[in-house]
Amino acid sequence: MKEKVLIIGAGPGLSSSLARLCVSHNMQVVLVSRNIEKLKKLKKETNVEIISCDCSNAKSVKELFMKTDKLIGTPNLVVFNAAYRPKRTRIIDLDDEEVQKALQINCFGAYLVAREAAKRMILKKKGSIFFTGATAGVKGFPNSSAFAIGKFGVRGLAQSLARELHPQNIHIAHFVIDGVIAKKPYGHLKFPTIDPDEIAKTYIQFHNQHKSAWAWEIELRTSEEKF
Repeated sequence: MKEKVLIIGAGPGLSSSLARLCVSHNMQVVLVSRNIEKLKKLKKETNVEIISCDCSNAKSVKELFMKTDKLIGTPNLVVFNAAYRPKRTRIIDLDDEEVQKALQINCFGAYLVAREAAKRMILKKKGSIFFTGATAGVKGFPNSSAFAIGKFGVRGLAQSLARELHPQNIHIAHFVIDGVIAKKPYGHLKFPTIDPDEIAKTYIQFHNQHKSAWAWEIELRTSEEKF
């Protein structure tokens, strides 16, 4: 039977690479985004399913999982790849609505998705729930407090769920992406980037880990990235 994958916060970068890799492994894939127009080219290429959803809204997330249940059944792998990064600025200049939006998408959205996924996986007694993190989730930078709050929250959620759900045969993992994700060197200085196709391979490797040696977190960076 084909494995089933649900990717939330899909776009042209990591999510697309992950979708292509999963399809190549004969997995059924559902891609989720607020704006599904940007996914139509990928749908035509890979024949994945696409669903529109606001991951920061509880009703929208519940409806997403009900639609997924009908389309492919309970996912074996759920990837939360959604994120919102407010403009970098001093804390005294931050806009309250921007901070709230960052919390709603990065933290509350991750919680909502994890809750719906866990409900189904607990009944199946198996599954993987993966969260895409960032450097900001382990190291707060100046003028980036709003993003740090959100990403630290996602990491805390993942660590807590790993301790709660690993004994129930549900693999939780948090991926710290320490660098810019792109196929080619970025910017006018052409500094190194992390290839999304290579990141995607690590997600699948984690999903296929034997339960006697599960990892809950990994940091991915180029060989030239400082840390």
